[in-house]
Amino acid sequence: MNVMVNGIGNIGSTVLAVLNRFKTILNINHIYALKNNVVPWNAVDLLHFSEQGITICTPEGQLGYTALGDVIGDIDYIFDCTANTMGLRNRPWYDSLPNLKGCVTQGSEKGFGIPYMSGINDDAIHGQKFAQVVSCNTHSLAAILSAFCGGADLPNLHQADFVVVRRSEDIGQHQRLVSANVVSRHLSETIGTHHAIDVNDLFATRHLTPNLTSSDVTTPSQLMHAVRFNIELNKPNQKHPCELIAAHPMLAGTHKFDSNVIFEQGRRYGFQGRLYSHAIVVDNNLLLETQRIQGWAFIPQEGCTILSTIHAYLLQTKHSHTQHVIHQLQQSLLRARW
Repeated sequence: MNVMVNGIGNIGSTVLAVLNRFKTILNINHIYALKNNVVPWNAVDLLHFSEQGITICTPEGQLGYTALGDVIGDIDYIFDCTANTMGLRNRPWYDSLPNLKGCVTQGSEKGFGIPYMSGINDDAIHGQKFAQVVSCNTHSLAAILSAFCGGADLPNLHQADFVVVRRSEDIGQHQRLVSANVVSRHLSETIGTHHAIDVNDLFATRHLTPNLTSSDVTTPSQLMHAVRFNIELNKPNQKHPCELIAAHPMLAGTHKFDSNVIFEQGRRYGFQGRLYSHAIVVDNNLLLETQRIQGWAFIPQEGCTILSTIHAYLLQTKHSHTQHVIHQLQQSLLRARW
């Protein structure tokens, strides 16, 4: 299987690193990386990937790199890691590629394909050509719901409300950093911001309509998002919430209250300096009632969608040992506590 990562930013560079590290068990023969906007100061970044055996492509072979047209016919699968609706604009191009077995894009490209999150709706994209890995915040909310409400069918959910506290932009950027807290507009008078809307769209692939609301405030930070959750259950859980967090494969727990401390630990101990859990729940600060769970979780945004992205590739291409491979990746990339 020959794969290409289109876009080498925060997500694309991490996807490349994971693919290259685990290429044997992922059944990958060769990895290509497409850099669309080629400027001389990208050379150091691109050299790093070239040294790892990844072939750098540019649209017309600019700066001496491989021309996209020379290799596109050999590509079996594309990881679209572009942003700002570029994935949606690329969809007609991907449709035209006769040898392409599948393609996945990221959260901002809603409408590209079937919305997907690892462990929530795996059957929905098995063998399908186009999938959209949902956003980091959607991952966090859905993982917390599935952990506390009885699994991916949410049998024990009565209603839930979330307040997402967002960082304003990725670390290393300087385009959207705000100087004060900014409240987001509710897109729906009954559901709220796009976070609950997107979670509903994800669970709609399971023919579910969970009762959710969400709000959002952006803060002057470049480190991590956080979410305040308030979940009302249909009946009391038989297990303590901390047991449910520990049992969920994609959740981590922490006793730390400072996101900058966790962020720094991820840079120190995580593969490629990333945190791959869908959420890191502050599990010594929960508010518990008989049928209500409230608390905080931190969201590792540029890392928490990566395993879903790889899982989508395995499902779409019908890898013969998907669950075994995903388990190995989880064992290698995840930590139970931070």
